Amino acid sequence: MKKIRTFFALPIPERIARPLSDCADTLCEFDRGLDAHWVDSSNYHLTLCFIGNVTLDQVTELEQLTREALVDQPSFMVPLDQLGYYKANPRLGVLAALVSDHEQLYALHDRMVNIAKKAGIRYDERDFMPHVTLARLPAKNRFEVPEIWPQPGLTTPADSVVLYQSRPGERGSIYTPLFEVHLSA
Repeated sequence: MKKIRTFFALPIPERIARPLSDCADTLCEFDRGLDAHWVDSSNYHLTLCFIGNVTLDQVTELEQLTREALVDQPSFMVPLDQLGYYKANPRLGVLAALVSDHEQLYALHDRMVNIAKKAGIRYDERDFMPHVTLARLPAKNRFEVPEIWPQPGLTTPADSVVLYQSRPGERGSIYTPLFEVHLSA
């Protein structure tokens, strides 16, 4: 049975992606080994949780569960107020726009994790934090962490949740929306 790699995320509108990309550009000077694989701003999204490999039947179940669980979920605004580096797993480092403590976003993250678990998907929560990936680096890299990180000072709407398929492409991952659930106004 064919499986596809998936994750839940909030789409980032172009009006936010462009200035966020400008912030990412300022980090290029710290990539001494040219190790970073920069994400094109058209692919920016705020990752809520990685689901991993699922069947098409599970996608259908995830959609039904998501629509039911988010029927009363109000939209809200999310501050993208920090940039940072963290190890996503033992092989991968990520340069990302991060969110300081934000109760509504973390509650939505928890809801999406519970949906995945309800669909029978094993979810590994180790060290995950909602983020917008700006660049990926191998865990062993020569990126020099800046003493002072640029401050994006941006706010993005959380007005829909999308389940994306992720597959490798020539210039990085290709993201395809599988379904979108709009949050109430």
